[in-house]
Amino acid sequence: MVDVLLLILFIVTPAIVLHELAHGLSAYCLGDPTAKMQGRLTLNPIKHIDPVGSIIVPGALFLMHYLAHTPLLLFGWAKPVPVNFRNLRPQRLGMAIVALAGPLTNIALAFIFSRLYGWPPLSNFSQICAWGVMLNLTLAVFNMMPLPPLDGSRVVTSILPVKLAYYYSRLERYGIIILFAFLYLGLFRYLYPLIEQVGRWIGVQL
Repeated sequence: MVDVLLLILFIVTPAIVLHELAHGLSAYCLGDPTAKMQGRLTLNPIKHIDPVGSIIVPGALFLMHYLAHTPLLLFGWAKPVPVNFRNLRPQRLGMAIVALAGPLTNIALAFIFSRLYGWPPLSNFSQICAWGVMLNLTLAVFNMMPLPPLDGSRVVTSILPVKLAYYYSRLERYGIIILFAFLYLGLFRYLYPLIEQVGRWIGVQL
């Protein structure tokens, strides 16, 4: 149980909080003050954490794996950082940059945890560091799926012709239904090869 608490406090929470903060900071740098005005440019997890998506769901999935030896599936979500894409300069490229900032932050965290994994002073916490690598890589790849409202859909929207981007963005109202359908059908297991590939890019063998 101590491992679960450490996982939530030192792995899940920073992964999600820093992901959202990266979105807000990049948007602010590109001209949108919305996140700053709403107090979201902060490391205070209370401002970012969704109790269900940030703690309960990832914690329950980890417990199922840890106690019942079910296949590992870690994902979660936070309260989205508000971004007014009309304020971004450049607007469409800015949308892609803001979207990519979150997953790239998770990849950077995975790289850091991979280096901490073999650090002798943290040898007693090597498993926690391993979870840090896996969770952050999973979040990065998962969020880059081209399904609204995930970050990957923002990148797709930024490169589609305006009319197609409008119709594509309308899928967002069904996004949560589509995601849970993917979860129910077990389709997320097909993300693992992509997670492995991103791991190889940062020198991690999963």
